[in-house]
Amino acid sequence: MSEATVERFLAELAHQRGLSPHTLAAYRRDLDLLAAGSDGRSLETLQAHDLRRQAMRLHGRGLSPRSVARTLSAWRAFYRWLARRGALAIDPCAGLRAPKRPRALPKALRPEQAGALLDAAAGDDALAVRDRAMFELFYSSGLRLAELVSLDVQGGLDLSAGEVTVTGKRGKTRTVPVGRKATKALEDWLDRRDTLAAADEPALFVSRRGRRLSARAVELRLTQWARKSGLGQHVHPHMLRHSFASHVLQSSGDLRAVQEMLGHASIATTQIYTHLDFQHLAKVYDNAHPRAHKK
Repeated sequence: MSEATVERFLAELAHQRGLSPHTLAAYRRDLDLLAAGSDGRSLETLQAHDLRRQAMRLHGRGLSPRSVARTLSAWRAFYRWLARRGALAIDPCAGLRAPKRPRALPKALRPEQAGALLDAAAGDDALAVRDRAMFELFYSSGLRLAELVSLDVQGGLDLSAGEVTVTGKRGKTRTVPVGRKATKALEDWLDRRDTLAAADEPALFVSRRGRRLSARAVELRLTQWARKSGLGQHVHPHMLRHSFASHVLQSSGDLRAVQEMLGHASIATTQIYTHLDFQHLAKVYDNAHPRAHKK
């Protein structure tokens, strides 16, 4: 591959796609990486197995899956450009895939953090009573945000039985337990709800205007609640669902039950919480085992 070929490729990117100098410089670096690992061979002569080997080398050097994917994107663009110009019979990048990115573990509060958040005094006005009921129910039952805001006063909540029925993804209905503290918080809210709710509003949780509370409003209220509690970190609604799952799994070890309560269609989705559980155990081990301490 001649330098002139690269320059023509980059010039077309700049002209046709209006890429910035910074992006063009990144493309050049990615192509330089490819050339450096090609043992002096012209890039036009490389085949699919050559590019796969180079991608594996990058991964083996410690580049993150995101960085490898970006590099492969530059290579693909270059070879597509060559193919359009008739310089290649077969595009060697066809079918070339980046290594899978590791799935990010969901963030969960520690049990004592969840307790501090929910036990924090935040007033006794109607809005504070409503918020406490919402957040206790989140943590108690592992609901999704959309499931919580869609709850109505009639039909879903059965405090006498200590359970709530919600409709989740793909229209799947499930019934999950409601804990003692959440039940008490919900009872307190139902005693106050009529002071806010419009007469024809069916929603369980309503805004100060008397209408169904939006998902965004719940997020904002939880952010304020966490800040006032002195927790020292941002808390979003899904974090309470993650905390519910990881804490139940840590205590019970029953992955199938957690799957049912979360409403996951596949247990593979729930298994991510086993990694959270292992992280907790590994930390305990590192802190407690006499031969685990780093020198």
